[in-house]
Amino acid sequence: METATGVLSHLSRLEVEARSRKSRPQQRSRVKELKAKVEALRLQRDRLKAEIETHKSLQKLRVSMDKQSAHEEEEEEEDEEEMDEDSENSQLLRLMARHTQLKDLLHAHHIIGGYNVIKTRQGKGVCVSLATAYDGVFLDTYNLEIDVKPTLRISRHNVPPFIPLNSLVEQSNMQTDIRSFLDTLSQHLNAFAGRKQQLKLVKELHKAVEVMESNVLCSILVMMFTVPGEKTAVLCTLDYTDHTRCLPTRVHFESEDKELPDSPEWKKNCSLLMETPVHKALIIMKKMGNIV
Repeated sequence: METATGVLSHLSRLEVEARSRKSRPQQRSRVKELKAKVEALRLQRDRLKAEIETHKSLQKLRVSMDKQSAHEEEEEEEDEEEMDEDSENSQLLRLMARHTQLKDLLHAHHIIGGYNVIKTRQGKGVCVSLATAYDGVFLDTYNLEIDVKPTLRISRHNVPPFIPLNSLVEQSNMQTDIRSFLDTLSQHLNAFAGRKQQLKLVKELHKAVEVMESNVLCSILVMMFTVPGEKTAVLCTLDYTDHTRCLPTRVHFESEDKELPDSPEWKKNCSLLMETPVHKALIIMKKMGNIV
């Protein structure tokens, strides 16, 4: 019995030693893992400290760069040159500050819908520029000077008098949603510019078409066509009742040949003029042999 007990005791000690040897590599591995984690956290701490210092420097530079006075800019340049004229870090910080400044300007530009805005009267007002274009060609630019205090108010502008500016201000809540107002006004101005440009192209490209009547808003256009063969004259009226569009809402033909306006061919011409810019529609009508 004593021998058996001694054997069992010896086996138990061997088992404990084996377990101990197995746990040591695991402990060493765990210690190594914790040391690596501590080192990673130290590196992260150092990186965050460097970022904070860089951010502070950038903020300081941004304050200086946002000053618009030429005198202040000259002083700023002189101070920076005196501080560290040849420092690469200083130059890099200046570039980073300029980059963030431009990003902020682009963000603001996006928020207001892409309109060009400059401050006026020491920040008491802003001047908004609305450029017009048609078919890839930039046309006229219109400007609004808007007082921002105590409430938004248009003080000066060069918007044509036949554009219902006051009505647009009343219809859209300019005080809370100026972008909606600018978008609507831009629609009116671009549509007017587009109609005006179409009229100009009709006169330049279609010498055989006689423009009989038009108005300053280019919302009415009356033209005289000549039909080949019998040389029949056709009076065409385009009515642009929707002043936010470049296409007419009504097309009307008059001719001595009473059956001509109701013919299938001229009904197609009517649809063409309502769906296609007038100068392009006339090219198609001429190619089809409907007009001279």
